[in-house]
Amino acid sequence: MENMDATGEKPIVVQARSSKRRGPRLSRADRTPLGLWFWEIDRVLLLLVSMLIAVGLVAVTAASPVAAQKLSTSTASLDPLYYFYRQIMWVMLGVPVMLGVSMLPKAQARRFAIYGTIVFMVLLFLVPLVGTEVNGAQRWLGSGVFRLQPSEFLKPFFAVALAWVLSLRLHDQSLPVVPLTFVLTGIIALLLMGQPDLGQTIIFVATWLVLVLVAGLSMRIMGLLAGGGLAGIVLAYFFYPVAQQRINIWLFAEGDSFQVDKAHATLTAGGLIGTGPGAGLAKFQLPEAHTDYIFSVIGEEFGMIACMAIAVLYLAIIVRVLVRLLDEEDSFLILAVAGLIAQFGGQAIINMAVNTQLFPSKGMTLPFISYGGSSMIALSIGMGLLLSLTRRNPYAARVSMTRNWNKK
Repeated sequence: MENMDATGEKPIVVQARSSKRRGPRLSRADRTPLGLWFWEIDRVLLLLVSMLIAVGLVAVTAASPVAAQKLSTSTASLDPLYYFYRQIMWVMLGVPVMLGVSMLPKAQARRFAIYGTIVFMVLLFLVPLVGTEVNGAQRWLGSGVFRLQPSEFLKPFFAVALAWVLSLRLHDQSLPVVPLTFVLTGIIALLLMGQPDLGQTIIFVATWLVLVLVAGLSMRIMGLLAGGGLAGIVLAYFFYPVAQQRINIWLFAEGDSFQVDKAHATLTAGGLIGTGPGAGLAKFQLPEAHTDYIFSVIGEEFGMIACMAIAVLYLAIIVRVLVRLLDEEDSFLILAVAGLIAQFGGQAIINMAVNTQLFPSKGMTLPFISYGGSSMIALSIGMGLLLSLTRRNPYAARVSMTRNWNKK
């Protein structure tokens, strides 16, 4: 029989709560910076970028023995996975940078980009004076581990700063923001052409064109700009030896086409499914297999199916960002995000087109996949800015949608 109390009723049994505390959980009511970030960040975009970084580590593992062999000497040889270990280090630096920048509120992200543009513009001016020359190009400051490429870091900052300047036009139509941004882009282009760096020049000019188009420039002016761009290519062909050489190789098969020929041969050597990890042989004839031509290494060892999957992954990132902009009304955010994703997608398209012989050689890395310290950190900053600027409060979005519906 159950025990009864003095009144003859069953006693009320109160179970003590477990003294064990559960781990911290991020609830929608959490108003800490971390809690707000978790619920506002585009987690799908973050997942897609994480997948791209993981693919990059696998690709660098495949390409590392090629670069290590070429740097080895008769007295000392590098570990075949030397560049893979270094890439892990850059990823461990880059990912926290990306997440840290993505936590910035939109206003702080804009200020960060403006200050970054000023700093790296100054550094870009220093490159022709005290820069380090590598493989015939003077693009870096410093040496060894402490070597950085100012143009890589300037790219994401430039896109956001340019978007801010162009957005001022919507508040005051009399402001000469388009000529101002044109002059700024022209100065950067001249500095880059002097390094020489044709690929980065194209990215900066293309970013400016995308932004002025999104800003609502008239078609007449856009036509004039297109004509000016065509004239610029013609002038570059006749007065810029690097451009002339690469265009001749691409269009007329004149000159040394060793790089693009080997890249195409390596890309197609693996067929649809590839030779298997570490089994590629054609990659050992590739120059810069771990950077500019890593897409061809992927093609040889993992097949054309893997190459197509990577192209789809880049496309998914671009589409995801553009979908995020559909309901956006802030002109600055629209311009900044459009500029950042144009840079990211444009760089990926150019690299893959060079590897498939659709574009002349540009010396441009494949975002988040190619080996490189400056490239990884700069891309992490750019993606961090993109994640910051596309953050959206789900509750605020629902309230806004409800209000708009009620107005109708």
